[in-house]
Amino acid sequence: MSDGDDEPAEEPSESADADEEAAVEGASLDEALASAEAAIDAEEVGEDELAEALDALAAALDAAETEADLDEVEAAIDDVADAVESADLPEPEEEDEEGPRDELEARVDDLRGRLEDERGPYAEDVVEAVEASKTTLTEADWTETGEGEAAEAVETYVAAVDDVLDADLSGDDADALDDVAAAVEAADLDADDDAETIASLLEATDGLESGLDAAEEWSDLTTREQLDAHGFYDVLGHRKDFPPEWSALKEHEKRGDADMVLLALEKLGSDFMEEHCLDALRRMAPEEAVEPMLERADRRDQDAIEILGKIATPEAIDTISEYVETESDPQLQKTTLKALGEIGSDEATQAVADALVMENDGVRSHAARALGMIGDARAISPLSDVLADDDADTVRASAAWALVQIGTEDALEAAAEHADDSSYLVSVEAERAAEALGAKPA
Repeated sequence: MSDGDDEPAEEPSESADADEEAAVEGASLDEALASAEAAIDAEEVGEDELAEALDALAAALDAAETEADLDEVEAAIDDVADAVESADLPEPEEEDEEGPRDELEARVDDLRGRLEDERGPYAEDVVEAVEASKTTLTEADWTETGEGEAAEAVETYVAAVDDVLDADLSGDDADALDDVAAAVEAADLDADDDAETIASLLEATDGLESGLDAAEEWSDLTTREQLDAHGFYDVLGHRKDFPPEWSALKEHEKRGDADMVLLALEKLGSDFMEEHCLDALRRMAPEEAVEPMLERADRRDQDAIEILGKIATPEAIDTISEYVETESDPQLQKTTLKALGEIGSDEATQAVADALVMENDGVRSHAARALGMIGDARAISPLSDVLADDDADTVRASAAWALVQIGTEDALEAAAEHADDSSYLVSVEAERAAEALGAKPA
């Protein structure tokens, strides 16, 4: 028995806290939202009150059943987040430590993530998935087999959607997928009222994606399978060199099958086969090689630049002219100058003429010869200066040769003046110029 003294008040027991927590967890949506609101409307809002509000919001999320319910919960989360931001909470002692505010904000972020997971699915999700599948259908590099498989996947999907929406849909191509997207949008499906319909459409769309993933693309095949599917090996006879790709390449070159040579260059990764493919393209100089060689030339590929020169395509001038200025790589300069000369367009005259003053005498010589191949009379003056003043006999000889190639009277006279030059190479070209002048009609 007590002797009459007042007994101290008892602290709330752990079991009481657990009962209160359980009551929040089992609360209805309205009760949970009311608990959260009451916690942040308290006279003093501290860490405990904010934690209580967040517990209540977690229960509210569990109780939410419709999009409208989730909207209410989202608004309540925003209110609690504001309360966390404005609350007077202790700051951590160290900058790199987390304090109560950090922990509470992390819980708010977790609730927002849960809320987004609970939303939907929506009709827009179906439309987005259909559009993604359409992109796959139209942009994938299907094999012949894969084209049929992809079409079958689309046809099956369109029929499944038609069963769900009864929208008179049919087809097996990209237009059919456009029709599906339009039908889904026209159905005006509600995330709550039409949840089962949307789920069925998404299930069918998952099947479409799986079907397209399974359809055969060229990248699914080995290199040899890809070449075989394109008929690359069809030209092989009974006797063949090793590897068989080399034999087939030589036969395709002989037949003028530029597309097959380019296919081998694209698909065969060995240095050996790349070298032989490029050699074949040099000899063939096919128009079909312009685009792939331009792509390589963009990366300063000298083989490609040389092939573009052999093709003599003016399309290459803009791409390769800038390499004339690359004094750190004289070989690239020389390859480029030769290609520009072979192309023979006066669009390149100025770029080539600028190389007549480069430090490397090999580059200057190539520039002079390129100007001769282009044949632009505007180059007569700078070539005459080089012939008169350059220190390297090989460069001066190239300038004389170029003047002879240009072949106008002015050009020939400028070259002929050096018939007594001490350099044999120069004097030979000067004599040719004099002979050409003598052969001209008076």
